[in-house]
Amino acid sequence: MECAVITTYRCNARCKMCYSWANPTKPEEEFRPEILKKIPEGMVRLNVTGGEPTLRKDIIEILEILNTKAKKLELSTNGYFTKILVDIGKRFPDIRIRISVEGLPKLNDELRGIKNGFDHALRSILELKALGLKDIGFAIVISDKNIYDLLYLYQLCCSLGLEFSQSTMHNSFYFFKHDNKIEDLKIINEKMEDFIKQLLLSKRKNVKLRIKDWFRAYINAGLIRYMNGKERAIPCYAGTESFFVDPWGRILACNGSESPWVMGDLNTQDFDEVWHSVEASKVRELVKNCKRNCWMTGSSVPAMRKNIIQPFYWVLKNKIRLLLNRPIDVQI
Repeated sequence: MECAVITTYRCNARCKMCYSWANPTKPEEEFRPEILKKIPEGMVRLNVTGGEPTLRKDIIEILEILNTKAKKLELSTNGYFTKILVDIGKRFPDIRIRISVEGLPKLNDELRGIKNGFDHALRSILELKALGLKDIGFAIVISDKNIYDLLYLYQLCCSLGLEFSQSTMHNSFYFFKHDNKIEDLKIINEKMEDFIKQLLLSKRKNVKLRIKDWFRAYINAGLIRYMNGKERAIPCYAGTESFFVDPWGRILACNGSESPWVMGDLNTQDFDEVWHSVEASKVRELVKNCKRNCWMTGSSVPAMRKNIIQPFYWVLKNKIRLLLNRPIDVQI
């Protein structure tokens, strides 16, 4: 399984596509790190997120506990607090870190509402790279507001040997937003297809990163599908293959629903008690009948892993099309 721990809704950014900063949790009501010991070991991936997780004074303690639970521990951050990230990098040299940016400096700072945000993000990346961390990179929330900077960020990541993750705007309780909307689908479809082609033609020197680019092309094809209001090509397994822990310590199926779908509470229950509860069964039924068609990393990657033939065939088909000088087929 995969797990995402939402450590806090506090945030120092003022993103236009997410209003967690306007609905912050209070430090005294956020979960105590020790309840995370109840999460089972052997997670494929465990993402530590927020809000901005580095605002928690006990972030190191949280990471120390979760580092024993997963094959790959990941931290999602806006990269503003470089000193804290350097400390984390020294203590957890195998951690995966993704720093969120929305474009090049001017656009990033405008969309994320944080002065010199790109400057801090880049400094953090360079400091972490100097430490020798291998799995670091940028992440972007694609919209028609920043689509023109997408390829530039990809080129920057390629030149620095960085990972580059993509998602798009969603509306849910997690973002405290219900009016996010792509206004110009025509330019999105056009630029996204160009980007997907570049991912499939990846010339990265690192073979692992090159192959990752191919499968990120599939993820982005899924983003196009979502942004155009179509159904998911692969079923969602939220609450079965993945789950979330919210800042209060509750276990949720996902972060894409209109309101939180609560399966149980780690403050008062053991994980197995929650996972096999009547409430969990009811939530899984809600997931089964959900029509929101979210396509976020937390739900798309586990689904791809469970249905690996479909993305593998799509990548192979389009690699062959490119070899034959034929246009790619973004449909999945």
